[in-house]
Amino acid sequence: MRRVIPRVIAALLVIVPYAAGAGGSSHVARLPGLLRLYVLDCGAIHVADAARYELRRDEVDTSELSVPCFLVVHPKGALIWDVGAVPDSEWRPTGSAIVHHLSLPDGQTRDIPLVRTLGDQLVELGYPPSRIMYIALSHYHYDHTANANAFANSTWLVRRVERDAMFGTSAPGTTRPETYARLKSAKTILIETDKYDVFGDSSVVIKFAPGHTPGHQMLLLRLKNTGPVLLSGDLYHFPQERTLNRFPVFEFDKDQTRRTRLEIDDFLKATGASLWIQHDFIANGKLRKAPASYD
Repeated sequence: MRRVIPRVIAALLVIVPYAAGAGGSSHVARLPGLLRLYVLDCGAIHVADAARYELRRDEVDTSELSVPCFLVVHPKGALIWDVGAVPDSEWRPTGSAIVHHLSLPDGQTRDIPLVRTLGDQLVELGYPPSRIMYIALSHYHYDHTANANAFANSTWLVRRVERDAMFGTSAPGTTRPETYARLKSAKTILIETDKYDVFGDSSVVIKFAPGHTPGHQMLLLRLKNTGPVLLSGDLYHFPQERTLNRFPVFEFDKDQTRRTRLEIDDFLKATGASLWIQHDFIANGKLRKAPASYD
């Protein structure tokens, strides 16, 4: 672990240099004339055992997983997609990267390298939580829900089956229910269809992709200049899961995930979309990070 973490921190510092005083220079951004996507840095995760993904260490290029958050800004409003692994309230930026030790309710632990808070990045862009119209999570695992409570005044876009699991008698594994507790009383749109057109013009579409969790979903963005992009959620974590047809051992329903992957392959062909595997550390490192954007 200690041999790997410094390399991850160095990579994060190259990808997202820390802006001194971030959060202090806030402004209100105007909604753009065309759809924009901002890739935000929400840390990384070291995978100590690739066998959790039915992979061997020699079959993957890195033991790290990226933890991105995404801000989607449409002429009609803004949507936040996935909100990190560590709540902003649990750590404080220092001007250099830190490693936050996270303990999960089920006894698992994670060391999460962090550089900047999600809140600071949003404020810098001119879209603080108060300006976010919609929050949508790919699924309920801790590394996608950390700052959900900050968006309790937004409208939550979620599958009924996922919401039921999140607020059931027993919390699902690998979750931190306290990080999304405020969504229980948030304005909510329960998605009942395979595809949900967020802004009504087919540019931002939430696609049902169950298996990893009961209501796992993906996000299709039809960007004018970049072209269509499909954000993976956790359909895959490592690209080798796709090329070698491997599955994490912690899938809610592995057979369903297998069917979903085949369906998504057809969906990619039909839409011409590029698949962005959110946790792919190497591919994520090559993406432009906010304040740069894709349009």
